[in-house]
Amino acid sequence: MRTGIVVFGHGSSVASANDAVRAVAEQAARAGGWDLFETAFLECAPLLPQAVQKLVDAGAESVLVLPYFLTLGIHLKRDLPKLVGELEAAHGISIRVTPPLDGHPGLSGILVARAQEALA
Repeated sequence: MRTGIVVFGHGSSVASANDAVRAVAEQAARAGGWDLFETAFLECAPLLPQAVQKLVDAGAESVLVLPYFLTLGIHLKRDLPKLVGELEAAHGISIRVTPPLDGHPGLSGILVARAQEALA
């Protein structure tokens, strides 16, 4: 079964913020060997429905959404599940969602690295 991957961020009116999410998603896709991946946002284009449609059109039979969010806030508790349910029904596919970044052991290492850079 071919699985498409979506890196899903909040989205910003600041274009460079969205570009930064896209850049991380592209790096992750290369590192992970993802041949079917898209970046999508909750509040700016491309939206999640557009990304899922592109993946389905490219042959994805299921989708994995990787939230580019630090914590499990209202968007991941309320908005994303609603979107996922609608998209599963519309496309007849399974869409799984991973936890947000919070709780991953790599986050504390990032904080330490940022502090060390600033204090050097």
